[in-house]
Amino acid sequence: MNKLEKICVFCGSSEGNDIAISQAATELGKTFAEKEITLVYGAAKIGIMGVLAQSVLDHHGHVVGIIPEFLKKKEVVHLGLSELITTENMHERKLRMQQESDGFIALPGGMGTLEELFEILTWLQLGLHSKPVGLLNTNHFYDDLLQLLETMVRKGFLSMENYELLLVSDSIEKLLEKMEQFKSPKLPKWLNPERA
Repeated sequence: MNKLEKICVFCGSSEGNDIAISQAATELGKTFAEKEITLVYGAAKIGIMGVLAQSVLDHHGHVVGIIPEFLKKKEVVHLGLSELITTENMHERKLRMQQESDGFIALPGGMGTLEELFEILTWLQLGLHSKPVGLLNTNHFYDDLLQLLETMVRKGFLSMENYELLLVSDSIEKLLEKMEQFKSPKLPKWLNPERA
């Protein structure tokens, strides 16, 4: 069982137009607080990011925000967080998020959310970490993306083993259960220096 004391959540800096997504972010924040899971996220006060963080705080949970200096200066930062970490740039921010977290969840979002999700999945695929990566598929938001990944498998660009690295559910409780039970796969021979 993986001990999930800190989970990094990637999600939109916009709220979008589907109320179910905001409600899911609120519920996830409440769940984190109840389970004493620290939220690690991008430190913004806007969008789904802000909804999630505020929900954790409203339910007396702990929130760690990580933000690059240039975004902090644009006044999007949430000033009521439990802890705020400032980095020099986006690359350092993502590395720090990985270091601070026991697992990762992607909620609905835009290009930035997808970029963060696939980078952390790629790091897992390459053996740079062994932490679970989850996708909360609220209201079928990610159905088309999952179909694309299935096409990648079918066309030979993505192995089934790597496809299955992404844990998916539309239920918060089921997703957390999958993450707790996740076992990191063995590295392929070409990536394992001990077998070289």
